[in-house]
Amino acid sequence: MSSNATTLQEAVNPSNPFATTDYERRRSRAAVRNRWIMFGFCVLLIIPLVAILIYIFEKAWPALSPHYLWDNPIENGKKGGIWAPLIGTFYLVVGSLCFVAPVGILAGIYLNEYAREGWVNRIISITVTTLAGVPSIVHGLFGLGAFVLVMLPGINRVFADPNNDDTKWQAGLLTASLTVAVMNLPVIIASTREALGAVPQSFREACWNLGASRWQTIRTIVLPNSLSGILTGFILVVSRAAGETAPILFTGATTFKYIADSGLDKVFPYSLKEPFMAMSTHLHIILTQISRMPVEMKYGCAAVLILLILFINSFAITLRVWLRGRKRW
Repeated sequence: MSSNATTLQEAVNPSNPFATTDYERRRSRAAVRNRWIMFGFCVLLIIPLVAILIYIFEKAWPALSPHYLWDNPIENGKKGGIWAPLIGTFYLVVGSLCFVAPVGILAGIYLNEYAREGWVNRIISITVTTLAGVPSIVHGLFGLGAFVLVMLPGINRVFADPNNDDTKWQAGLLTASLTVAVMNLPVIIASTREALGAVPQSFREACWNLGASRWQTIRTIVLPNSLSGILTGFILVVSRAAGETAPILFTGATTFKYIADSGLDKVFPYSLKEPFMAMSTHLHIILTQISRMPVEMKYGCAAVLILLILFINSFAITLRVWLRGRKRW
């Protein structure tokens, strides 16, 4: 007891009991040291990324121009621009979001708000987690079997004219969008569940006490306060959908497709039932299968793909920050 009292007297300054003690100073120094260590690791992560981006954009700079974005590829991509694969990537991302957004959000709402704790809910959660780790090539083979070899023949039997090839559906924008949507579904479900779970339970209870139903509570209170978290999943989905190559190679992407050079046909060049060009497959083709491809065309395609993803992510992050600023808790 006497030794503890002596240590306490040494730690506290008798003349100024409110002065900082040696223990508090050591804790403060340790906190500062740890903060700088974490900052150093962040810098180590950023430096290679910045170096890669500088290298790519330096190589791509001679090709980057408005005409490069607006013109169609010529001579297998050796000349011209990248408009055809660029607009195809845009429609692929939008098409996949049209399928994955409602299904993923509604599934997340059911699992977090309606499903009871039990073995069924645990099996569904394990399945969603497992699907998130499946390689993209496996999703591509699934899309080939489910959408191209099974779904399209059924659609053609119902809607297509057997005497008119123009009415027949084939592997294209629809099948590729569905495949990418299935691949990204676990990400949307997981982010939706996390965002809904972060809303305080007291919000729900207060709404129920006022006589609101469960769905009214979800629609008016829970969802508006969880949109910023749900957008986090969409940011990951957009980046993955724009950059994936293997799934769409099997399910609708083509190496080259002629589109108009002007007019509405240039802005809306692809239909759901026809093959399309995409940035990821175009980059793969000009890197591996076209000989004597100019260096600036290769790196130009990669640079535009990076800029496209950064632009979409920046917009989504800005929207998420704005939504977080409107939270009431």
